[in-house]
Amino acid sequence: MWRRAATAALALGAGAGGAAIAYSDDPSATLKICTHLPPRLLRDTVTAATIAFDYQYSLWGLEPGTPAWLSAKHDAHLRSANRLQELCFRNGGIYIKLGQHIAQLEYVVPEEYVQTMRASMLKRCPVSTYEQVCRVFGKDIGESPETVFAEFDPVPLASASLAQVHVAKTHDGQKVAVKVQHDHLTDTSVIDIATVGLIVNTLHYIFPTFDYRWLVDEIRESAPKELDFLNEAKNSEKCVQNFRRLSPHIAESIYVPKVYWTLSSSRILTMEFMDAKEVTDVNGIKELGIRPVDVSYLVSKAFSEMIFKHGFVHCDPHAANMMIRPLPQDNRKIFGWKRPQLILLDHGLYKELDYTTRISYASLWKALVFSDEKSIKENSVKLGAGEDLHALFAGVLTMRPWKSVIDPAVDHLVLDGNSTDRSELQMYASLYFPQISELLRRLPRVILLMLKTNDCLRAVNHAL
Repeated sequence: MWRRAATAALALGAGAGGAAIAYSDDPSATLKICTHLPPRLLRDTVTAATIAFDYQYSLWGLEPGTPAWLSAKHDAHLRSANRLQELCFRNGGIYIKLGQHIAQLEYVVPEEYVQTMRASMLKRCPVSTYEQVCRVFGKDIGESPETVFAEFDPVPLASASLAQVHVAKTHDGQKVAVKVQHDHLTDTSVIDIATVGLIVNTLHYIFPTFDYRWLVDEIRESAPKELDFLNEAKNSEKCVQNFRRLSPHIAESIYVPKVYWTLSSSRILTMEFMDAKEVTDVNGIKELGIRPVDVSYLVSKAFSEMIFKHGFVHCDPHAANMMIRPLPQDNRKIFGWKRPQLILLDHGLYKELDYTTRISYASLWKALVFSDEKSIKENSVKLGAGEDLHALFAGVLTMRPWKSVIDPAVDHLVLDGNSTDRSELQMYASLYFPQISELLRRLPRVILLMLKTNDCLRAVNHAL
């Protein structure tokens, strides 16, 4: 078994390296990057093998469902999550993105993985040196940041998995935010996606119920789009146009920073600098004279419009990608409180929902609200869950057990976010882990991203 895994690793490594060189704009630079492939691939293989062995050894001879088995599995989950976290940090790039994605899959992957990734992945992102930033400017624009801008702060304001943001001032005096991609990420991402696939496929080979190949497929499809900042800029403008054309009643309450096209490229995005509060900064929002409940309503309304009316959905709505400020030039107030304006950032990841999917998804939510068991099943099947897993799909969407989903009580879908709720959901996630894996394998990837979007919005609204 391990001989076959090693052979597959070598073949995959050679293929990944060859693909990276063949499709790179700078083959010589990519060839140099590929010298890092063997140690990265070795780390991947060792991590996957160690995780697999840990589960087999820790659970050996224990009766599933017993206290001893549950305790051993919890400890194995925790050790394996820490190993995976360390691998993500050591390899960086797409691996950080993978860790952040796992952190948002609450009750879909084991809690130990979610909590481990959530505690660190947004706080320990890589930071490029100023020399690396200058190298990106030289390749993409042909000039240094000091020449392109009147002022450019070499110390980044923030850093994420794929890029970091610098504050600058244009020659006509406009304050801007400059998003600069980490150097060589476009080339290394080809290798990283292939090697991430190795880990997932190896673990699936050893544990058939562990099937997260869909996650690799999603990263393989979305990463090139997220790495193209001109695509992100086009998405941002389309988002604004959709609100103006299809949702004029709330268009003034949604804002997207202006893009400076002449100062942007596929790896550099120059945008209007926004002075606003993060969407979950409850105290900061109150200091602006805005009620958090009004912000919660606006966020929910905005994404409902995108999902059910526009069919063009921002699929990474975590707290860092949404900001709030008072609606400019607005004298109207709600019981003495100012009206909020939602600022949407990071438009790299969007998905399009066709008309049929939107109708089925809307019908499913209507059925969930009204506890209509027949309609829940019918629309779950239409969305790809299958007749046998419709109840599980409803549970993943609402984060409520089936008995609560079909409860006719008005508040049957309310989540208090207390420890009892969490314990119950975690228990169900643990008991039905193989079925959840199968459900995620079946669902179209666009629906998987709707699940992620749903979870992000739930977290934001809970904080508000």
